[in-house]
Formats: sequence, structure tokens, C-alpha cells
Amino acid sequence: MPVWDPNQYLKFADHRLRPALDLLARVPLETPETIVDLGCGAGNVTRHLAARWPGARIVGLDGSPEMLAKARAAMPEASWVEGDIARWEPPAPVDLIYSNAALHWLGDHGGLFPRLMGWLTPGGVLAVQMPRNYEAPSHTHLLDAAGSGPWRATLAPLLRPSPVAAPAAYHRFLASLASRLDIWETVYMQVLEGENPVAEFTKGTALKPLLDALQEPERSAFEAEYRRRIAAAYTPEADGRTLFPFRRLFIVAVR
Repeated sequence: MPVWDPNQYLKFADHRLRPALDLLARVPLETPETIVDLGCGAGNVTRHLAARWPGARIVGLDGSPEMLAKARAAMPEASWVEGDIARWEPPAPVDLIYSNAALHWLGDHGGLFPRLMGWLTPGGVLAVQMPRNYEAPSHTHLLDAAGSGPWRATLAPLLRPSPVAAPAAYHRFLASLASRLDIWETVYMQVLEGENPVAEFTKGTALKPLLDALQEPERSAFEAEYRRRIAAAYTPEADGRTLFPFRRLFIVAVR
């Protein structure tokens, strides 16, 4: 998992929060006792879980100490755990495993998703949202820029062309394990402001691990090449704002 910069990530907090709340609205639970926010980040979504289910015990798990420091400061009543979400195992079955924009960083979804289902109580819910925007210019230009300069040998092991499978694959992974299964996609027409805002958006997520892998002057040169490509792909509208369509995949599985 990358080392996250909470300030960069939260520059677009409203756009990142909307799919999280859309996922939360589809969770069919009345009074869960134990909730795990897997990949909780700075806890800005965790507090919405607590608001909906104030009587639940909530655990937020993330690999970033910087993100967790913000989460603890904002919501000290929750339990915050630093750990690798790929290796996480609960001490006992839980009622809700909620994961917003985190599991796409992990591989082997055919093994991961059934394993998560196995950690639910009977009637428990696995609720997941993952970006699936990898065929958009924001991500294809990232791959192209990474392969276009002297940094390509360093970046090649980190490139992930399409870490999220098609919706039908997740149906195959989960259908035999779920009593109810709801899978859908939404394309959000994000309206961004500022100079080259799509590059700023991805700098908080997909671009971050590639920048971290480089030293100067290659780091700045690579970022400049990516920003040049993105500025040409996403030109501002007449009002100065930039449209950034973003596709996301949602899964709600009831054990």
C-alpha cells in the first residue's frame, strides 16, 4: 500500500465522499453490533458509519499512520488499528465489513472477496466500493507517461493496468456465498475547479505511489510529463471548470 498524504487526498473530499455515502445507503442492516471500516483512511467516512449506527462498536483499519492520526483526532471514541488490510483477520465474526476505495490496491480478488465473506456473521454484510476508471485518460496516460522516459524501469513493477475486474467477475466470486448480492456501477460526472485539477485528483491516489518511487530530478520530470498529457486530455469548459467522469464499482453482499 502507498504512503498516503491526507492533505492531498482530502483536497477533493466531497467527490470522494459521495460514493461512500451511496454505498452506505444500500447496506441492509438495522442494528449491527460490530463494524469494520477496512481501509478507513482519515476516518471521514467512518464517522458516517457511527452516525448511522451509534450503538455499534466500530473499528477502523488502515496502513497509513498519517491517515490514522487524523482519524483518531477527529473520532477518539472509535478503535483505530494500523495494519495491512491484505492480512487482516478479525478475532471474531463481524456484522459489517465496509470498504470504500481501498480493496483495488490488493490483488487476487478471487481469493480476497470470498475470504472477507467468511468473516461475517450470518446475515452480515460485505459492502465495497472500488474505482474502475482505468480505461479513462486519467489512468491510461499515467501508464503511457510511466513508460515514456528514463524512469520506466523504476516504475514498471508498480504499474497496475486494471486491478478491478468487470462486475460479472465479482458475481462469480460471491454468488454461491451470498444470500443476497447487489452489484452495480455508477459514472460520476465530477466538476473540478483549479489548474489541471484531474492531475491534482490523481496525485492523491493513483499517481502517488509512482512519484514516491522516484528521486529528483526524475520525479519532477515524470510528474510534469503526466500533467502535460492530462491537461491536454481534460480541457476546461467555457466557465473554467473541468469535467472528470469517474466510474466506480459497488458491491453489497449479504451472507
